Amino acid sequence: MSRTCSWPDCDGLKGITDAIEQVWPQAVHQQCVVHLVRVSLRYTNRKDWQKITPALRDIYTAPTIAAAEARFEAFAAEFGDQYPAVIKLWRTSWPQFVPFLDTDHEVRKVLYTTNIIESLNARFRQAARRRGHFPTEQAAMKVLYLAVQQKRRGGGSTTGRVYGWAKALNALILAYSDRIAI
Repeated sequence: MSRTCSWPDCDGLKGITDAIEQVWPQAVHQQCVVHLVRVSLRYTNRKDWQKITPALRDIYTAPTIAAAEARFEAFAAEFGDQYPAVIKLWRTSWPQFVPFLDTDHEVRKVLYTTNIIESLNARFRQAARRRGHFPTEQAAMKVLYLAVQQKRRGGGSTTGRVYGWAKALNALILAYSDRIAI
């Protein structure tokens, strides 16, 4: 089965799953749950959001993959006739969504969104754009390092506080001890 990504599958990055698998064959590619829900809501009427968002929350907070599948089937039965595009979106995105469900609750709180990574990438783009061009790769790396070290207005780290990171890191080390060095 080809796993080439179309827009909603991989947060808008075509071919990202294939690229990840080529560079890091053991990597687990997880789609951003927040983006999946946002895209789902684009295909629905605003008046139905109060019914749809709790039903979607039931899917992505399910304790197991089997429970999530059962909840998704119930969601599909309830909303499938009215919003077939949402059902198709979730079915297509399912392979990149389910790895999230194999993790502990502590890890899920950290992994369910890519907003932290996107915030850091935005800071990198902003820092690079201000400088224009770089004479060497080392010069570019220095600018990116300084962007990470620079405090934000009002204090705090570049991407904000990641609550529960210590618990999540411990769970990740247990699950992927062969890939994470302490």
